[in-house]
Amino acid sequence: MLDSTDMRVIDELSKNSRITMKELGEKVHLTGQAASDRIAKLEDSGVIEGYTIKVNQSKLGCHVHAFITIMTQSINHQPYISFIKTQEQYVIYNYKISGDGCYLLECKFPSNEVLDEFLEELNEYANYKLSIVINK
Repeated sequence: MLDSTDMRVIDELSKNSRITMKELGEKVHLTGQAASDRIAKLEDSGVIEGYTIKVNQSKLGCHVHAFITIMTQSINHQPYISFIKTQEQYVIYNYKISGDGCYLLECKFPSNEVLDEFLEELNEYANYKLSIVINK
């Protein structure tokens, strides 16, 4: 069972996973060592599964941000999934969903031309509905 201190530790790490243990301890009213022990306990119990970074895709040259609702053409989704695995440089997330589609892709592309090529290849495996992000 998590207590309020555990939740504060998780909240602070979610904001900045590179925070020092001393700084974290000060924010959650623990010593640095006690904060470190809490994190180890949360990691051991599987509450904290890992740490990630947030990448600015635009600064990497990917300026077209798209959400693509996928409707597979058959009940066998494996051809679609295999195709998506070859496109990891563009796919941020591939969510399996319920509702209007089977999957929701979040993608970043360097240009509309590359997006168009991706969609032409995708069309061999699934139908889709495209939404382009205008502003975040």
